[in-house]
Amino acid sequence: MNILVSDDDKTFRDTSCLLIENEGHYAQPADSGEAALRILNEDDFHGILVGVDLAPENSLDLLSQILRLKPNFPVFFVAAQGRVHTAVEAMRRGAADFLEKPFTREQLHQVVARMQNLRQLNASAERLEREIKEPKSRHPKLMFDFASPVMNEILRVLERAAKTPATILLLGESGTGKSALARVIHQQSHLADKPMVTVSCPSLPRELLESELFGHVKGAFTGAIRDHWGKVKAAQGGTLFLDEIGDLPLEIQPKLLRLLQEEEYERLGENITRTADLRIIAATNRNLKKCVAEGTFREDLYFRLNVIAAEMPPLRNRPTDLQQLADCYLEHFTGEYGRAGKGFSEKARERMSAYAWPGNLRELRNAIERAVILSSGDFIEADDLPMEAHPDTYTLETSTLPGDLVPLDRVEELHIRRVLERTSSVVEAAKILGIDQATIYRKRKKMALESTPDLCAA
Repeated sequence: MNILVSDDDKTFRDTSCLLIENEGHYAQPADSGEAALRILNEDDFHGILVGVDLAPENSLDLLSQILRLKPNFPVFFVAAQGRVHTAVEAMRRGAADFLEKPFTREQLHQVVARMQNLRQLNASAERLEREIKEPKSRHPKLMFDFASPVMNEILRVLERAAKTPATILLLGESGTGKSALARVIHQQSHLADKPMVTVSCPSLPRELLESELFGHVKGAFTGAIRDHWGKVKAAQGGTLFLDEIGDLPLEIQPKLLRLLQEEEYERLGENITRTADLRIIAATNRNLKKCVAEGTFREDLYFRLNVIAAEMPPLRNRPTDLQQLADCYLEHFTGEYGRAGKGFSEKARERMSAYAWPGNLRELRNAIERAVILSSGDFIEADDLPMEAHPDTYTLETSTLPGDLVPLDRVEELHIRRVLERTSSVVEAAKILGIDQATIYRKRKKMALESTPDLCAA
């Protein structure tokens, strides 16, 4: 937890912060009510100790301002014997409790434990409120009963692993459902009521990614104008999901290895070693064994991540699941858009079966959502689907193979080229293909398409 200590007595501030940090929490001092409000505005804290020695009027006014800023925020007053009546008045106005000076280490730890309980209660209440206000999810529920035996076996393994603290590595092409599966693993684990925090490894430059993960202190680098807690701290007690871990820069990999092995880390620009209590799930579309051989991924980190590994097969290798998934998406989107009663025509099903689905589940989801919105009849017709799925679509004049037998990677390349040619931006192309922009950029580089003018539009 992050706890703020506000009092004009420096000895009290420093001693309280030291005792709190000895319990494995983070404490930050504030020497005035104004400083406390500024810090609460800028950073995420879970409770505050307010000294009545700030002056009765000032401390009660600070309480009102805090509760206006953060309703139900745990505020604990600390009062000397002659000021207990002020602390009692603070409780009448919404403070959680008070602590009388002088106090023992155990009494302060009891206050911290109460803060932690209040934090969990508030989080549960907020989660229930969100569920009531947003009964429908924008994402179809991931299925756990497939026609293909290979998928059922993968899911059974992950279902058992979910109930343990073991690190899990999800492998597979983009769009095969790794992120959705990570959420399900978290929801079925013993950490379901704790936070799940996601970090996209290719999304930021190295220095910013390191700060995003571990946090930084003010002045750690140019632009670090205040202290910042990273995603490791945000995921404390819960799950940290590292998406596209294969793109994690080499310079950061030793720090992640230390986090996995020793459960320790430091913020950028700080020498204080902190303890992390979390479970890590990682995912990548890269071949990590090949990355290790090429020297772009540490072998020791690979072995440490690879405790429980599962490779999600691409949709083209799951023909028995395709129609089942299509029906699931159709039911979801017809309900969401008020188009109930629609089905697929036979030609639409044939087109879906004949298509390679290079974007996997993301592309299937987007194709059916678009078809539900644009179709005018009772059935989704072949022409309502936004892809050309006839076998002759992928005949390559340059192919040296007989007839229209073409390597799978060339099929994917041709489709991506066609989508990029027909769209005005990478954002639009990524949405149609059902893959993220980082993946588009990597594939463009591999296909030597960086110089194509219309692909650079944002």
